[in-house]
Amino acid sequence: MRVLICPDKFAGTISAVDAAAALAAGWRGAAPGDQLVARPLADGGPGFLEVVAAATGGRRQPVPTVDPLGRPVDGWVLVTGRTTAYLESAQACGLQLLAPAERDPTVTSSYGLGQLLAAAVATGARELVVGLGGSATNDAGAGMLAALGAPAVDAAGHPLPPGGAALAEVAGLAGVPRLGGVSLVAATDVDHPLLGPDGATATFAPQKGATAQDLVRLEKAVGRFAAVLERDLPGCPAGLAGLPGGGAAGGLGAALLALGGRRESGIGLVRALTGLDEALATADLVITGEGSFDHQSVRGKVVAGVAAAARDRGVPCLVVAGRVTVGRAEAAAAGVTEAHSLVDLLGSVEAAMAIPADGLRALGAQLAGAWSST
Repeated sequence: MRVLICPDKFAGTISAVDAAAALAAGWRGAAPGDQLVARPLADGGPGFLEVVAAATGGRRQPVPTVDPLGRPVDGWVLVTGRTTAYLESAQACGLQLLAPAERDPTVTSSYGLGQLLAAAVATGARELVVGLGGSATNDAGAGMLAALGAPAVDAAGHPLPPGGAALAEVAGLAGVPRLGGVSLVAATDVDHPLLGPDGATATFAPQKGATAQDLVRLEKAVGRFAAVLERDLPGCPAGLAGLPGGGAAGGLGAALLALGGRRESGIGLVRALTGLDEALATADLVITGEGSFDHQSVRGKVVAGVAAAARDRGVPCLVVAGRVTVGRAEAAAAGVTEAHSLVDLLGSVEAAMAIPADGLRALGAQLAGAWSST
C-alpha cells in the first residue's frame, strides 16, 4: 500500500516535518510492508521555510533580526539555486514570538522582516519569495519599509514610532526602499484586502490583541498609510487598499504589492516544490493534518486543498488533528473520509499539546491497523 503523509504544522506544538515523521514512524511500526511517502506542507505562515528547505535543500543563511517588539531573535534566509531566496515573515513578525500579555497590534512592528529582506538582497538573489502568515503586527509593512530605508514620517519629517496606531500621523516616506531591483513574491492564500469589513484589521487584529477601540484606530491609520504608499512609491498599483491579498500578515501583503510584488498561492508554491501532485497520482491513501481541524480548515487552508485533490483522484483522505470540531457531513463535503483527534486519543488538550509526537505515532499505528489491510 502506498500512503502519502502530508500534514501542515500543528501550530504551537510540532512542525509539519516532525508531524509527518511521527505519523510515518507509527504507521511503519504497525505495517512495515507499506510504502510511505512524506510531503510535509505549509502555506505562507509559520513553518513555510522549513517545509521549503526540506523539499529543495538550498543554503540556510542565519540572519540576526528582531521580534515585533524589537527584541533580538534569530532568523534565516533559504537560498536555492542562483536566483531565488525564501523568507518567512513569522520568523520576525510571528504571534508565537510574543507572550499573550504582550500582544498589541497598535505597537508591534514588522521591522524585523525588513532586516530579513535586506539580508536576502545581499545574497545576490534576484527573486525573493516571502511567506506571509501568523503575524502579530498590523502596521501594513511600515516597519519593514523603515528597515529597508524608507521610514514613515510625520508632517515635521520626524520618524514615527513603531506600530500601526502611529500611522494615523503619517505624512510621507523619508527615503526609497533599498531592494536592488529584486522581484518580490508574496506567498499567501489569504485574499483579504487591507481595508474594509474583510480587511486585515477587522478580520485578524482581534486575534492579535486588538480591542474594539483599537480596531477603529488601526483601520483609519493603515488607510492613511496606504494612500501615502500610492502617492510616494513609484509603481505602486492604484487601489492598493482593496487589492486581494493586501491584508495578509497585518498588511504586509499590501506593502509587498506596493513595492511591485505579486501574490502567489503559498500552498500552490509548496505543492509544486514538494511534488505533491505527482505523489497524489500514485497514492492509495492520503493522511494530512493540522493543529485544529475546524470550520476555517474547510475554507481554503492546507488540509482542505489536500482533501479536495485526493477526492478528485478518488483517493481516501484521513485528517489527523490536535482537535476536531468539524462535523462529519461538512468534512465529507470537503473530501475528508475520516478525521481523528489527538485530544480524543490522549484525553485532554493539555496532553495533546504536551506530547504531540507521541500522540501522532500512536495515531499512525492505529490508522495502519485499520487501513493497511484494506
